[in-house]
Amino acid sequence: MATVSPSSLQYFGHATMVIIWILLLSCFDLGRQVSWAKTLSGTAKVPCARGKLCDPRLRRDAAGRGGVYEHLGGAPRHRKLYCATKYHLQIHLNGKINGTLEKNSVFSILEITAVDVGIVAIKGLFSGRYLAMNKRGRLYASETYNPECEFVERIHELGYNTYASRLHRTVPNGAGTKRKASAERLWYLSINGKGRPRRGFKTRRTQKSSLFLPRVLDNKDHDAVRIFHTNVKHRETFPKSQKNNRRQRRGH
Repeated sequence: MATVSPSSLQYFGHATMVIIWILLLSCFDLGRQVSWAKTLSGTAKVPCARGKLCDPRLRRDAAGRGGVYEHLGGAPRHRKLYCATKYHLQIHLNGKINGTLEKNSVFSILEITAVDVGIVAIKGLFSGRYLAMNKRGRLYASETYNPECEFVERIHELGYNTYASRLHRTVPNGAGTKRKASAERLWYLSINGKGRPRRGFKTRRTQKSSLFLPRVLDNKDHDAVRIFHTNVKHRETFPKSQKNNRRQRRGH
């Protein structure tokens, strides 16, 4: 019968102890993973806007690539839309849409509100009118919110955005339409080099006139917004004062 030397027994003893320690560490690590998973599942859903629950792991960056916009469901953003043609978009009391070179025009202060994923409504804060595009591709300022007021917001390179009508576009080989195209083409918000709006079917995503940079308000703009919100008398007399200013300009 073969005999086992003491050195062999000592070797097998050490190997057994190592295996036992490995098993214990594996069990401990598995327990930590289960505990972490339970914690994550319990805290994954956190309160979002308007009392809804959402998974923060599903929120991606707002720089395109299909991510959920971080401002979705939040308060309206006060911004100015600065076109690459060097004009600020304006929404006037009389429904006129144009661009201005003036730095602190109150009619260029806008409220941009997300109404769906990647869809926004643009409202003039001082005019109280919504930016809209009709079926002929013309921009106008609507007194009430309607489907023509919805725009698809996309973020592109260098921080510029495009805003395309959600409702109207060029449809390929559309029956009964005068404008036909080989592929579907979106109609974009666009301000030309003279500060005038372009009709949607003439616009392209890559044109300078269709690129807008959302600008935060400066101190003077913030003061104007504060006075507008806090001074009821100023807010009520504002339309009348603007009409008087226009008459004075015509007189000169």
